[in-house]
Amino acid sequence: MSVIEVLKNNAADYGVEITPDLEAKLEIYARLLKEWNDKINLTAITDDEGIAIKHFLDCLLVSKAAQFKSGNRVIDVGTGAGFPGLVIAAAYPEVQVTLLDSTGKKLKAVEDIREKMGVENAKVVHMRAEDAGKMPEFREKYDFATARAVAELRVLLEYTLPFVKVGGAFLSLKGASAVDEIDGAKVSLKTLGGKIDGINEFTLPGGDKRAIINVKKISHIPSRYPRVSAQIAKKPL
Repeated sequence: MSVIEVLKNNAADYGVEITPDLEAKLEIYARLLKEWNDKINLTAITDDEGIAIKHFLDCLLVSKAAQFKSGNRVIDVGTGAGFPGLVIAAAYPEVQVTLLDSTGKKLKAVEDIREKMGVENAKVVHMRAEDAGKMPEFREKYDFATARAVAELRVLLEYTLPFVKVGGAFLSLKGASAVDEIDGAKVSLKTLGGKIDGINEFTLPGGDKRAIINVKKISHIPSRYPRVSAQIAKKPL
């Protein structure tokens, strides 16, 4: 079966709707993801079933943790091959999505894919998260931040929460270790004005355990955060 056939055969079981418009966009995404992956290392998952389930369905399940509204702004921190940000942009054309990454080669691929998909509500930004998080045009300007399995939660919070408005949320897409990571992020949450507002756990077809941690931004972050990446890595909060 094709990527789209696999996706449609499984999405309904999770209450995820694949509209004709989204289907057309994701079909282009899948094809170009494979083409670009022959040139640069975008993803280790290149089979049709893997792309459908472990990339597309996994990203679309963000809808279980957040209700996106028209005019919302979303920033995907460490977007890599565009997951979950570009999938969110394709599924929610009324939402404005920023795809942030520090790797120029990957962003070149993502920009090409975005353009050929016809996704006009997403823009690519080549910058380190800890630098962008201190800039007025990005700091506390977003309703949602997302990141997928980039680092452990206590580290991710320092990279992502600076982008989120008070009252907004960081959606962390995680694997089976999600609950354990929450226990280790208590200091980071308190320091950075975050509060766990829910955990959506599910099992993908094939058995992979997944979770989305919803971190609500309840207060402003001290201006000294985010620190430089070397400090974050050496001494996580």
